Amino acid sequence: LALLDLVAAGELTLELVAERAAHAPARMFDIIDRGFVREGAYADLVLVDLKRPTRVAADEVLHGCGWSAFEGHTFRYSITATWVNGRLAAKDGRPVDGPAGRRLEFAR
Repeated sequence: LALLDLVAAGELTLELVAERAAHAPARMFDIIDRGFVREGAYADLVLVDLKRPTRVAADEVLHGCGWSAFEGHTFRYSITATWVNGRLAAKDGRPVDGPAGRRLEFAR
């Protein structure tokens, strides 16, 4: 969401966000079938609501550490769903079913 706020402010383009946040790390570390939306790749995706802002609150942080550097910040948008390996992993900020993650595979 931080990167999308920069897109809204005209400081980045969506294409540059995709390149720097997904494509470049996948290429740099030779991660197999990740970082791109294409047939045969793992579907690690988020659905963003462009009309609903979200405020980061410590009591809603799902990470094990229980805090966020963005606590108290309001982003312009919100994440409504997350897919990991093509499976719905979270919806409206809450996990769905069990873990959907897999170990990354490297070509090196």
